[in-house]
Amino acid sequence: ADDLHRLFTRETREAYRFFTRGTDPGAFAHLKWHRRAFAHVRLLFLAFTMKLTPARRMVYAIALLLAFIGLVNLFRGIGLVRLGPTLPFGVDLGVPGPLFPRGTWSLLLAFALVNLLVLLEVADRLSLKNDLEIAREIQQAMLPREPYKTSSVETFGLSRPANTVGGDFYDILPLDDGRVVVAVGDVTGKGSPAALLMALLLAILRTLVDERLEPADLVTRLNVQVIRHAPGTRFITLLYAVYDPASGLFTYVNAGHMPPLLIRRDGSSERLSEGGIALGMFDRSTYTTGRVAIEPDDLLAIYSDGISEAENPGGVPFDEAGLERTLRVQRHNSSLSGIGDAVVHAVEQHTADKRFADDLTILLLRRTIVPMAAGVQERV
Repeated sequence: ADDLHRLFTRETREAYRFFTRGTDPGAFAHLKWHRRAFAHVRLLFLAFTMKLTPARRMVYAIALLLAFIGLVNLFRGIGLVRLGPTLPFGVDLGVPGPLFPRGTWSLLLAFALVNLLVLLEVADRLSLKNDLEIAREIQQAMLPREPYKTSSVETFGLSRPANTVGGDFYDILPLDDGRVVVAVGDVTGKGSPAALLMALLLAILRTLVDERLEPADLVTRLNVQVIRHAPGTRFITLLYAVYDPASGLFTYVNAGHMPPLLIRRDGSSERLSEGGIALGMFDRSTYTTGRVAIEPDDLLAIYSDGISEAENPGGVPFDEAGLERTLRVQRHNSSLSGIGDAVVHAVEQHTADKRFADDLTILLLRRTIVPMAAGVQERV
């Protein structure tokens, strides 16, 4: 009973205010009650329909048209509409009005109630969508705002969630000694649950980076924190690395993540898989450190499985081969952002869709020249 009372009072008023916000509530005060009621209904109808997408608006218009046609077909003329049971001596109480077969008014009432439920559901979903848009802005603000570039190294990161928010992330953190921390992670699932866990992991990761831990030690500590704070059904893949532009040494730990692809200057390629299992699976997981030397004009791509597992309409994945092929073609591009955009465009062409089934993230790193003196860098 309380739920029904709230449905027809507070929730209905809140939905009306949601759809008609931005309008003057006293604009119809001077009208007579029946004109005022019609004006409010008209305002709500227009506001509601304009919130729908064009395709859904068309379907809703067709439904209203079919309902009107059905009502016209049931119309039997003008006569006495009974208001109650027949009185003694065969006297009926009624008023002149349209005549319909029995059950028509029940159908009209049911149609009105269904429209009320649709209106309330749309209001709830749009309110949630607004909240998710704000969450998306916050999530995007947590990622690096601009590429990191010096005289000897340049980076570029890009992340596109499948939904409004997602579980992929990347980070680029320059250290005081001139080295650069890079990380790409992927939380299982997508949407709001993955986004919340992604924010938690990124906060813990940045805190541990400040402790100047070695990569394997940091990932081990991070795994303990994920086990402690994340649900047991969730795990996270992560590529964490520290890059030294002076020597070109790339020290990394791959915790169950897609192996980064290193395209050498001569066109050969390497995959970086040293590390261990994903975070959050076992509390005593151990991790090993991998090291690789990045030479001038080598291109490193760290990516999420949203790229390699993107499927075309026939179910064929883009796969690592598709990424490697795109990077080989684009590796001489002077702009890393251009290379990143080319990868996304190649995935879009493969899937024949601009909306992806999974979150997509890629971080590119390229060593530009051999620095003249170790530790001499500039931030632009």
